[in-house]
Amino acid sequence: MKPQQLFTNDNPGDTARPASEHPACGVLANLPALGVIVLAIASSVVLTLGGCASSAGIASTAQPISPISIGLDPAAAGSVIVPVVGADWWRSFNDPALAGLIERALADNPSLKVAQARLARAAAAVSGAQAADGPQVNGSLDVSRQRFSATSIYPPPLGGSIRTLGTAQIGGSWEIDFFGRNRAAIDAAIGTQRAAQADVQAARNLLASNVARTYVQLGRLLAQRELAQRSLAQRDEILALIRQRVQGGLDTAVEQRQGEGALPESRQQIEALDEQIALTRHALAAVTVQAPNALDALIVPLRSVQALPLPASVPADLIGRRADIAAARWRIEATTGDTKSAKAQFYPNINLTAFVGLASIGLDQLIKSGSEQYGAGPAIRLPIFDSGRLRANLSGKTADLDAAIESYNSAVLDAVHDVADQIASLRSVDRQQAEQVRAQAAAESAYDLSTQRYKAGLGTYLTVLNAEATVLAQRRQSADLKARALDAQIALIRSLGGGYTDPGATS
Repeated sequence: MKPQQLFTNDNPGDTARPASEHPACGVLANLPALGVIVLAIASSVVLTLGGCASSAGIASTAQPISPISIGLDPAAAGSVIVPVVGADWWRSFNDPALAGLIERALADNPSLKVAQARLARAAAAVSGAQAADGPQVNGSLDVSRQRFSATSIYPPPLGGSIRTLGTAQIGGSWEIDFFGRNRAAIDAAIGTQRAAQADVQAARNLLASNVARTYVQLGRLLAQRELAQRSLAQRDEILALIRQRVQGGLDTAVEQRQGEGALPESRQQIEALDEQIALTRHALAAVTVQAPNALDALIVPLRSVQALPLPASVPADLIGRRADIAAARWRIEATTGDTKSAKAQFYPNINLTAFVGLASIGLDQLIKSGSEQYGAGPAIRLPIFDSGRLRANLSGKTADLDAAIESYNSAVLDAVHDVADQIASLRSVDRQQAEQVRAQAAAESAYDLSTQRYKAGLGTYLTVLNAEATVLAQRRQSADLKARALDAQIALIRSLGGGYTDPGATS
């Protein structure tokens, strides 16, 4: 079943009807002849209690969200250019250090291993559900020492004696899944397994994007520190000039004090940046499972932003690109199977059982001729009156299905808005960068002119300070915008699924 088919409402529209017309009751009439006594007893019990347990009136009410209602364009999947994201998308940035950190995190990070352990548990649950649908064979060996009552049904010499009882037996059973209860349980387990597979990929994508964004943050801080170091060097040069002018009588001690005060300010900014750099390196080391100081020598130069083709609209096939949405879809499959299984419990349970073995009073008689015993036959169980237990169970499973559908709807809404936000941010940052380049060029020119005029004795040091503050702010803004553009690009890749392909989409 394709996951896109999960949203067909599988709950039949049961309406109130006489208990005798319910399928769970009528099925007895269509069973093969299993014995007049069995049918007579079952019919008598049904008539005596007045009806069978019924699932009438219990149905899911939640509906999957309409793509058009949230701005998804069903026609966009074939007409809109959407960035093609590879499973190892981080290699597109051509940064071996970044690729190495991400791959180390994916190999060793405990949070990802937790998701993988959950997947292994889900796979085991599938095997368990499939095993329950097949024949079961068990062997047993029982030995007990027993005193038989002298006043009960056992005559002397057995009555009143103490004997050893022995039984060696092989028994088998096979539940005939006429009403699909076991098949539904298997479908539920498979849905849970595929949801766990998608969860692993979602955790993988999130971990990779977190490493990349932390890496970019480190690059931004290193760029800011480089600018602060350049600022310190410039202020040191200006201070030397001020001292020369004071000695020549062109400036006063006021300008010299201002120049001297600018140096500790720059050093304080560098120290603050060094602290942030150290903490960011520690965070990056933690997420890549390394010692805190393992990345102390890591240098991250901010590269030019890699351009991605941006879609004109958000395509409807976005829901197949994100692992979190695929996981939500498969949880609907799982809860649908649980609901079917709960509903099938209203119908008869039919088992074929058989046993063969040895039984005797006295272990010395166990393997002698005449100790053999065997038997075979059908066993039918039909729920008739259970004080509402089955209806309560079905109601709970139906509520779980409604919750799974609404969780899917919420995931789709979040995904659509996430992609739209990242596209808007990238476009805005691109426009901001264009304006910032012009603003920085003007600030650099004004700073150069103010410095030249001060050196020539035509301007004041206050003018230089003002021009310097402006140019430093623009340089910092340039580094921040480069980092923001790269960060938004990584966030867009994450929101587009990070190269995820649902392995169950065509199964």
